Amino acid sequence: MPALCPAQAGLRVVSAAPALVARELTVSFGAVEALDEVSLEIPRGASVALLGPNGAGKSTFLEAAVGLVRPRRGSIALEARSVALVPQHLDVVTAFPATVRDVVRMGRYAELGWVSRFGARDRELVDDALEALGIGDLAGRRFGGLSGGERQRTLLAQAVAQDADLMLLDEPLTGIDAPTRDAIGALLARWHEQSRTVVVATHDLEAARRDYDLVACLNRRLVAFGPPREIWSEETLAETFAGHVVRVGSLLFDTAHHHHGAG
Repeated sequence: MPALCPAQAGLRVVSAAPALVARELTVSFGAVEALDEVSLEIPRGASVALLGPNGAGKSTFLEAAVGLVRPRRGSIALEARSVALVPQHLDVVTAFPATVRDVVRMGRYAELGWVSRFGARDRELVDDALEALGIGDLAGRRFGGLSGGERQRTLLAQAVAQDADLMLLDEPLTGIDAPTRDAIGALLARWHEQSRTVVVATHDLEAARRDYDLVACLNRRLVAFGPPREIWSEETLAETFAGHVVRVGSLLFDTAHHHHGAG
């Protein structure tokens, strides 16, 4: 499917230049092909749902964007000034000595470098990030001793402190508590108001259709890409979820994950 440009999308964007461009991106792990010739352009200032089932290549796409995995062929390039990736899982031993504040401070090192000293702006960004995610009271706690939801909020606070133009989030709402879900929702709304580019990997049909400017339907290859109102169909979703989408009345259900979206 041809890549979508900002003019086609009719979106509020910072400039006509894209934030991320993939061209025939193909990634393999041994004999397993995780991504197959994925081509798309993500406009600056857009919020994008990267929609697909588990194993569809969503994490691989985000990791390829920041150079954690190498394409077998094709390319993916960042046009943004800076990028922050929030992974779905971060395995940490409980004895990990860094505090929550230490982890959030690490978000500043991408710009400062490891040997530079913090200035007033850096300290302000860290404090604002802790407040934005509601974890100021956890600042002195060891990161390794946190609950799953607290760790996720800490990693998101690190991304906030990084002050990046392009935010890549891998399934941020999976397996978290209600306060963390609310905090993430408020953060996504804030980034959108700031015209940051946000790409969120998800398998939540309802959220993808309701909350994002663009939806990229992915199942190893790009099934569809565009504004939800233009690409949303039972056929597209069934192809994206490999037949795991069924209709019940006016609703479409992802039977593999039990999330739903209006049909």
